[in-house]
Amino acid sequence: MMENVVITVSRQYGCGGRELATILAKKLNVKLYDKQIIHLAAAKLGINDLSEEELKELENTVEPMTLTYVPFHSFGNHAGESSRGMFIAEAGVIRRLANDGPCVILGRSADYVLEDEPNHFSIFVCASDEYREKRGKIVYEGKTLKELNQENDKRARYYNYYTGKKWGDPANYDLVVNTSSGSLDEIADAIINYIKTIKK
Repeated sequence: MMENVVITVSRQYGCGGRELATILAKKLNVKLYDKQIIHLAAAKLGINDLSEEELKELENTVEPMTLTYVPFHSFGNHAGESSRGMFIAEAGVIRRLANDGPCVILGRSADYVLEDEPNHFSIFVCASDEYREKRGKIVYEGKTLKELNQENDKRARYYNYYTGKKWGDPANYDLVVNTSSGSLDEIADAIINYIKTIKK
């Protein structure tokens, strides 16, 4: 039942979504893709001399309240490359990975890219402010809730801009999971059981 399912995981910053995606991939014995997608997309665009930080900036920079596409500024010798180009390249990589076999894909607006795929199951992971604030102090080296929310705002701008949908809207996902109570391991088991039931 799960042998051909591709799970995409979108998440609020600080809710444990990355850890949950890792646990899901281990339990299902499939690959987890995240940062690798950025590098594969960059290679597709012929970009191979930028740091990971520069690649993320190239990928994620979307001006707030932009209604029409404005080309991203040049990076060194990469005149003409844009965050839109990066998004299109990543979408191609995501589709290829999904066609290669079952996997878990974290972020990258993969839920939108694969929304028409019958073997795709999308999850949005969230948590209470109190839970995220606590994790910010312990797991994210003292980040405040305000800092965590700023990252959420950036993710929302990127997602909304490229997909035309609203990031975190439950209607965009097959399942919304709150990690505030219960262990991530138990939540992963519940997700797997839910998908098995739905996919019957």
